[in-house]
Amino acid sequence: MELHDAHAQPVELRSHRLRLRPWEVADAAFHHELWEQRDERVPAQRRLSADGRPTVAEMQGWLSRYEPTPAPGLFVVAQLGIPGPVGYCGLVENSVGHPEEPELAFEFLRKFWGRGFATEASRVIVDRASAVGYGSLASTVREWNTASLNVLDKLGFVITGEKEHDAVHGDSLLLRLPLRQYRS
Repeated sequence: MELHDAHAQPVELRSHRLRLRPWEVADAAFHHELWEQRDERVPAQRRLSADGRPTVAEMQGWLSRYEPTPAPGLFVVAQLGIPGPVGYCGLVENSVGHPEEPELAFEFLRKFWGRGFATEASRVIVDRASAVGYGSLASTVREWNTASLNVLDKLGFVITGEKEHDAVHGDSLLLRLPLRQYRS
């Protein structure tokens, strides 16, 4: 697979209502707030511990080392003309063994749910992924996460039938979007 300018990180991406920009160390408090709001069904290693870990300082360390791979990486999402982040969206390494097929990931503060921001930001990322030459994208989502499944459905992702069983946190479904046929 030949990726066109895959490592050329754009300074920012835009949609009709949103601005997607690279992470900054100053986003650590926002990132911490997202972790605070995560559903209790999310595995413990992806939620704050009882003693508040990871801390804002630990998240600052992560952000200072963050490399946007696979390109274009993860972006902080903000509303155009309104200060402050509302969520993040972008591509992460594939968690199910297909490195040539990055995963679409997104998460938004609860107070911004239901406004179409996840769908709008994800369309921007899917368009960018298509432009740099990925053949397809994946996404793994807990079966109980109907809001994320709805976003992915609107984008054209289909459930593959592959499932990772987890009796404690809920099964994870694998979805896929072929980009050669994608039209935003």
